[in-house]
Amino acid sequence: MRDWLREHPEVRTIRMAAADLNGQARGKRLPARFADKAVKSGTRFPYSVLNLDIWGEDIENSPLVFESGDADGILHATERGFLPMPWLEAPTALLPIWMFHDDGRPFDGDPRHALARVLERYKARGLTPVVATELEFYLIDDSDRELRVPPSPRSGKRRPGADTLALRALDAFDRFFTDLYDGCEAMDIPADTAISEAGLGQFEINLLHTDDALKAADDAWLFKMLVKGLARRHGFAASFMAKPYPDQPGNGMHMHFSVLDHAGRNIFDNGGPEGTEALHQAIAGCMAAMPASMLLFAPHANSYARLVPGAHAPTGIAWGHDNRTSALRVPSGPPVARRIEHRVAGGDINPYLLMAAVLGAALVGMEDGLAPPPPITGNAYTQNLPQLPTTWADAIAAFAGSDLMPRILPAELIRNYLMTKRQELHYMAELSPEEVIELYLDTV
Repeated sequence: MRDWLREHPEVRTIRMAAADLNGQARGKRLPARFADKAVKSGTRFPYSVLNLDIWGEDIENSPLVFESGDADGILHATERGFLPMPWLEAPTALLPIWMFHDDGRPFDGDPRHALARVLERYKARGLTPVVATELEFYLIDDSDRELRVPPSPRSGKRRPGADTLALRALDAFDRFFTDLYDGCEAMDIPADTAISEAGLGQFEINLLHTDDALKAADDAWLFKMLVKGLARRHGFAASFMAKPYPDQPGNGMHMHFSVLDHAGRNIFDNGGPEGTEALHQAIAGCMAAMPASMLLFAPHANSYARLVPGAHAPTGIAWGHDNRTSALRVPSGPPVARRIEHRVAGGDINPYLLMAAVLGAALVGMEDGLAPPPPITGNAYTQNLPQLPTTWADAIAAFAGSDLMPRILPAELIRNYLMTKRQELHYMAELSPEEVIELYLDTV
């Protein structure tokens, strides 16, 4: 880690940051000359900081605050090490950190530790998940009360309508995307294909698969920061909120995963299109956990505006082969690449909690030998399927009452997350629709 800073003497300041339950970066700024101390000794801030609400406020009656004297945890650097922050004008380094107790135990309220705990269970079985993500976002001119697509820096004109997979839509913001790919390379984020999506000013970028799911979650978390930061440098906003415009498609975050055994073989591959028993068990586990996981896949008030029939976001609990209307899709292609695409989550999620929930549910399915119903064919929206929770309150109730969730996430994180979402639900009732958009546009 120290070598990176020596190779970048231009860096004058450092940010140390961890992800809270909402995926917000919480941390500190310090001069680069104190970097050695930061790496060796870590830093301290209250446990409660990883359990703030979306406004950055304490959770009322949380045992992490007054009841415990608002005690400190200690945060150490993750294996990621120092990274550049290309969206800032001054050369700056980011040091991702995560929280522990003084005796070295992981803090169970840290979402990165929740994912690490799931991955340890895979490792104990000689298994390794392979994960990739697809992230959708909007570029937005929010300089006025009415949100609009930004004018193209090349032509000065605004895109008049959606233009799916149009090169001209990408080329209109070529300088931004060039800087974005340069930033991804500098930060070791494996950004692959970019496309224009169905929404007005909407784009999607794929992050390549990796057999290090913690890195995949880091990549998604860092990518969201990079996209939003660079957009501001270019004079507009970028937003991953689930539904910035009521009349445009929502932002999703699709997660692809397969599982390797100790010999590196894909346990979902049986040489044919149908896949193995392990594939079907993983699908069944994901389906069984889906209602309770909805609060993680759709964590905010705005999230549920995306989840309506016929809007390219799933509403029923089903799976299918190469079927984009189903919640779980098994893509076609070479059997060696057989995998599950989980299509429920919005772009406004915490990537660590998303991956913990999905991979944890799949593992429960394999551990319990669950069997899924037959795959659907045709349009899922027209079929009589079990439905996902359609409101924030229903999702909170499903999460709170779940017997499966304690098998996936630590009890402390479940408690903290429930208190957070109940507080947000309470105070969100006081906001106008315009205030809701303003709240989420930059934060999620």
